Order: sequence, then structure tokens, then C-alpha cells
Amino acid sequence: MAMTMVESIVLLFVLLMLLLLIILIFFSFKPWRFFFSSSSSRSSTSFKADDLERPLVVEDINVSCNQNTELLRDYDLEDACHPSEGHFRSPRTHGLVYKQRLPAVSLSSNVLQGNPATSDSLVLDITSDPSEDVGQTLRLSPAKLAEIQKHTGANFGNARPRAFVQKDTSDQRSCLTLEVIDGPSLGLHYSVLSTSPSHLPLTLGRVSPSDLLIKDLEVSGKHALIKWNLDRMKWELVDMGSLNGTLLNSQPINDTNTGSRHWGDPIDLANGDIITLGTTSRIVVHITTKNEQNIPFGVGMASDPMALRRGGKKLPMEDVCYYQWPLPGLNQFGLFGICDGHGGDGAAKSASKLFPEIITTILSNSLTRERVLSLRDASDILRGAFSQAEACLDHYYEGCTATVLLVWADDNENIFAQCANVGDSSCVMSVDDKQIKMTEDHKITSNSERLRIAEMGEPLKDGEKRLYGINLARMLGDKFLKQQDSRFSSEPYISEVVHIDQTRRAFAILASDGLWDVISMKKANQLVLQMKEQHSVDKENSAEKIANFLLSEAKTMRTKDNTSVIFLDFDNSSRFYCKVES
Repeated sequence: MAMTMVESIVLLFVLLMLLLLIILIFFSFKPWRFFFSSSSSRSSTSFKADDLERPLVVEDINVSCNQNTELLRDYDLEDACHPSEGHFRSPRTHGLVYKQRLPAVSLSSNVLQGNPATSDSLVLDITSDPSEDVGQTLRLSPAKLAEIQKHTGANFGNARPRAFVQKDTSDQRSCLTLEVIDGPSLGLHYSVLSTSPSHLPLTLGRVSPSDLLIKDLEVSGKHALIKWNLDRMKWELVDMGSLNGTLLNSQPINDTNTGSRHWGDPIDLANGDIITLGTTSRIVVHITTKNEQNIPFGVGMASDPMALRRGGKKLPMEDVCYYQWPLPGLNQFGLFGICDGHGGDGAAKSASKLFPEIITTILSNSLTRERVLSLRDASDILRGAFSQAEACLDHYYEGCTATVLLVWADDNENIFAQCANVGDSSCVMSVDDKQIKMTEDHKITSNSERLRIAEMGEPLKDGEKRLYGINLARMLGDKFLKQQDSRFSSEPYISEVVHIDQTRRAFAILASDGLWDVISMKKANQLVLQMKEQHSVDKENSAEKIANFLLSEAKTMRTKDNTSVIFLDFDNSSRFYCKVES
């Protein structure tokens, strides 16, 4: 009887284990999915507006980085840097011109957070297009797309922005530059010459190998292209049958038939046009011709927010890079600079405007200008410019690094360069393969700064890497911190003058710390020499290519900060270049 009881218990235990195993297998294979799933091969998944608060990808499509939007910033001083928009300013023959940026009309502000009537009716489709093999595109319903585009048109107007001046593009040698001014990929830009057929047509889309890669779910994998019409000497924009359409100055250029994936007709582009892909990604068109003022050396500029850090949060862009050749009324002088903001981008924007104005004013004095040309030294000009810029900046809780390279030429076509900086945005030159460091690092951890602070009678403690949470000892702005502690400074480091005659091979790299954090100056020089060797035959726009190559290397090395690069090629025989006008 006892054995029977034990056998019964064992048998019951075995049956329970078998039942548990069957249940585990049942839940592992999920057989109900064959009965309750929709026909995914034929239909798409729908989301309501409320569901979009959970991003479909790491990058939140609802983030809008318009410069007029107030961003919540915790004054995180790990790098003291929460950058905001990709900023480019460019050379002017008649001074710097700040042009009006149109207000962003984003999906989040106009639909998801706005009118309840529109929010309730919004249905977004995630559509996979087998012909593109590019993954999923966030497709808006035709009615909602029309409503958003109508609202967008009402805000932007149908005409080109008055801030831009349309220019004649009848010259065959034309340069087209696209700059993303709104949307998830804000700050990106791309340039191409009409005389570079190997780089045409220029493609815009969400996946490689698009030339301008827009990381926006509303943008199709192959969305639009821009080509050069040699017969008409015009740049033309073509919609490639995109899901959510393409607008040019708020007017649709895609095939408007519902559900149609046919290509649209070519539409002429002009300087200052605004291209909108979907509803949030806006791109400004810059067109220049060879008849415009040329720089006697190659110039390339590239910038990227390097978007993700801290659990997938999108970095705002606070780097501002700018250049101007020649300075107004000073045909022999030009200025190139980078400002890396922290706590906001206000100080960086202000400084990038002030330096060209201040230096132009100082050099407008003929005696001062002749002194620079005769002595071949601009130390006093650069020191005075930093002093005036600091006095003019009224930023108590924002600051920025500043690296300024002043370049001038004499009557014999010799070129001279001198640099000044505060902070950790650096400049390095190479002359006849000799590396010349043009800046000094002003981090708290640098030996020169620790020695300077010690000489003030308040030395830093061993292992102390920050003052009031910030890792820089010299910067522009940050008036509040400077009131609290006199060890902060805005006194610039001034480099020696570098002389470049016509027989010497030379180039310069200016970059924010996003590049130098992951690539040493020696490595950067090696990369430039490799690229120059590759482009030794075809030098067309090589400076721009090298700047973008350095930027891509920083991205490959997984830099965690905004990155901006200006590359100057002093032995580039091609004097035509693409210059960004913003």
C-alpha cells in the first residue's frame, strides 16, 4: 500500500512536470499569432497620435530643433555642452548678413500637441516598400498630409523668403549646397559642382547610398534627386515617387494622384529655395557661381551634432563655424573661426558675429593695417578683438570656446596665418610636412592652466578637474562664473605667425573638441595627406571632401560631442570652391 502511495506521488509529479513543459513550449511558439495577426504582407500597421509619444526608433521624430524653440537645459558640465543647431556662416564681400530663419512647423507642434480635432483623426501608416528595400517609412494619410501641407504653406508663404537674393545661375560652373535647417537631421549639409558629373545626380533619402542622408521616418528611402540640366544651365529638383511628397517653397512637386509612386516633373531650383521632405525636414538651397569672389586657397567646412548620447537623447548643436573672405573693404584679409558653446548656443552665435565685425573695424585703420603687413604680425589685433568680444558678450549663464585664424596675403602673393584661442577648440597647421600647433588647450587638466592658476595664489587640488563643475579655465561669456571665481579667464593664447610662400605645401585644420577627443593632431594630419594623395589629380572641391572625410572619421571613432571642421588647403591650385551662404 505504501509503495502504491509513493508511486502515485511520483506519477503525479511527472505529470505535472510534463504539463509545465507543454505550457512552456506553447508560450514559446505563440501559435495564436497565426490566427490573430493581420495580413502584414498586404496591409500596414496603424498608430494613433497618442501612441507616437513612444518613439518608433531611437531618434524621436517629434523633436524639433528650431533656434527659436526654448530647450530645457540642465547646465550639465560634464562637458559643459548641450549644443542647438548646425550653424554655418560664410564669406561675404559686403559684411556678414544675418538672415531670417522661417519658423519651424513640425508634426509635433501642429498636430500631436495642438488641435484635438486633428489629433484624434491622425493615423500614421508604417509602410514597407519592397521596390525600395529600405525598411519602413512613416506614411501620413493623404487627407492629413494635405492638411499639414496647407497649414505649412499658410505659415511659410508660397514665395521664396525675402531674406535670400535670387542669383543668376546661367554660368556652367555652378556650385549647389544643401543645408538642413529643420527636422531630425538639422545641421547637415552637402555641396556639389555642376562640373562634377561623377557626383551627379545628387540624391536625397533616408538610407544609403543617398548623398544627403535624412534620418526622418517621413522621408522615403529614395525620396528626391537634384540634377544639373546642361542644356538649360539650371539645377532641377525631381520627386522620386516619395510616399509623403516633396514641397518646393510650400508647393508640392510630386505626382499628386493618390497612391501614385510615379516620379514628378523636373522643377527649376534657385538660390534661397526651401525644399520640404514630408512635413518636418526642411532644406535650404544655396547656389553660387564662379563669377563670385574667390579665395586664393581651398576651403572646406563640415559639421554634425553627432546626435546620440545619454540613453538615446538627441544632442542639440552648439558649435558655430564661420568664415569670411575677404573682410569688408580689406581685400587682403580673411577670417576663419569656430565657437563651441556650452549651456546654450547664444554665446557662440554672438561671438561668431562679433569677431568679423571687430577685426574689420580694427584693420580699417590704415596705419594699423600697414603695421600688420610690414611687421607680419597681428598679435595686437587678435588680443584686442578677444578683449572687445568679451566686453560685448552679455551672457551670464552661457559661454563658448573661440578659435580664430586670421589669414592675410601681401602684394607678392605670400600668405600669412596667425591664430588666437580660448578653450579647447584647436587649430593645427602643416607646412612642408612639419606639424605646427596653433592653439593651446585651456582645460582645467592642462599643465599650462594649472600653472597659471597656481601663480594666482589659489592652486588647484591634486585630482581636481573642474571649477564649479566646468572643465574649462578660459572661455568667452559665463559672466556669472567669472564673478564667483577670478581664476576663470578670457585672455587668449596667441600663436606665432606662419609664413606660406608659393613654393611651400601647407594646410590648416580648425575643429571643435568633438574631433580632437577621438583623433590626435598627428593622426588628423596623416588622414589629410592620404586624402590629398587620392585627390592629387582631381582637385575639384577637394578641400570640402577632406573636411567631410575628417568628420566621418570622427563619427566612425564614435565621438560623443558636436563636431565641426574647417579645412584650408593652401597649395590647392583650384581656386573655385563651394561656399555656404546662410
